[in-house]
Amino acid sequence: MRPSRRAPDELRAVSLERGVVKYAEGSCLVKFGDTHVLVTATLEERLPPWLKGQGRGWVTAEYGMLPRATLERTRREASAGKQGGRTVEIQRLIGRSLRAAVDLEALGERQITIDCDVIQADGGTRTASITGAWVALADCVGWMKARNMLKTGVLRDNVAAVSCGIYNGTPVLDLDYAEDSEADTDANFVMTGDGRIIEVQGTAEKTPFSEDEFRALITLAKKGVARLVDLQKMAVA
Repeated sequence: MRPSRRAPDELRAVSLERGVVKYAEGSCLVKFGDTHVLVTATLEERLPPWLKGQGRGWVTAEYGMLPRATLERTRREASAGKQGGRTVEIQRLIGRSLRAAVDLEALGERQITIDCDVIQADGGTRTASITGAWVALADCVGWMKARNMLKTGVLRDNVAAVSCGIYNGTPVLDLDYAEDSEADTDANFVMTGDGRIIEVQGTAEKTPFSEDEFRALITLAKKGVARLVDLQKMAVA
């Protein structure tokens, strides 16, 4: 039995609320159960120096956790003078994931920055961030279209992410903290709307997992991502 009493293939309650920030070109408050992330998309008419003159744009991301997103206060990274390795890893993952579904040439020489701020953490902050980030990005692209800034489509497909793991010997979908902290195996899957894989992160926390167990995890992930993509489409419809 899972601590949350969910079925092995059951997601937490998921919500994607658009337009929650007045000034951002795109925004989304994403909730995966008790994990809540505020995502904003900012359009800028500038590029990193190494991209200038190449006729294509860029999508990048920043990620952070508010001090009381966790049970005990976490020190702000700004006060430490640098970002931690986990933060850098996650924001690079978010950027890579979104760029996989963006036509950067169609975007033109512009940059969209996605900011993911974790308000409350209960496992799966990176997967919730990616799923909500796509909604904020889609809103930003819609904002551009409404102002005739784009000649062709920019978004090739949806992008969503979900965690899976082996908890008490059973493959389960969308781990909360109680499961994540005790799982034998923990994995994150990032996929497109048509089921193609963008990235897989999988680790045996306690016991190495078999190929059959990995197949079970990816089957769960495909089902979870398909449901998340449906929710994304409903959110931006």
